[in-house]
Amino acid sequence: MILDFDELSSGQRYFQTIQTLMPRPIAWVLTEHENGGYNLAPFSFFTAICSEPPLLMLSLGLKPGGGFKDTRINLERSKRCVIHIPDRAMLEAMNASSATLSANISEVEQLGLALKPFDGFTLPRLADARVAYGCKLHEIMEIGAGPQSLLFVQIERMFIDDVILDDAAQADRIKVDALKLDPVARLGANEYGFLHDIKHIKRPD
Repeated sequence: MILDFDELSSGQRYFQTIQTLMPRPIAWVLTEHENGGYNLAPFSFFTAICSEPPLLMLSLGLKPGGGFKDTRINLERSKRCVIHIPDRAMLEAMNASSATLSANISEVEQLGLALKPFDGFTLPRLADARVAYGCKLHEIMEIGAGPQSLLFVQIERMFIDDVILDDAAQADRIKVDALKLDPVARLGANEYGFLHDIKHIKRPD
């Protein structure tokens, strides 16, 4: 089957892309509303793009009714966010947090999620998350007819739960056991996946 993207609508292009570009990591992003509450939303158009400076990128569409999503609005104002890597136990809450809510409603409070201080960072982190990045805004770009918001954030601090550390970690590198982290992967449509089998292959010299 060959699909000519010139003949597809924007929605069709999106759907066919997410059906094949998988698995995708999920960024569960906490930002602070202007009223002091916390917004929490998941995004799977998410990746690392640079190590110097250490940058992550999020790609956000508009709200269903139009207008920028709260994550962009909050980040643009406060310049800070915390990105979590959700695990299997967090799947239901993560999915529930994707609902479109008024900015005066906190997903954290609505879902009964616990927060704890993120040492050395201005925002808290989800208490049960095994990985969290404390980030500051680097740049916002708009692309496409949407427009799509590209949010570039710089990692300032990282939290890694000791329970997911690999015993074989080297002195200068902290290795994470991927199966212990058990991250949620975004697949196509309403599907999610998990790691079950890992193959180690040494990179050639």
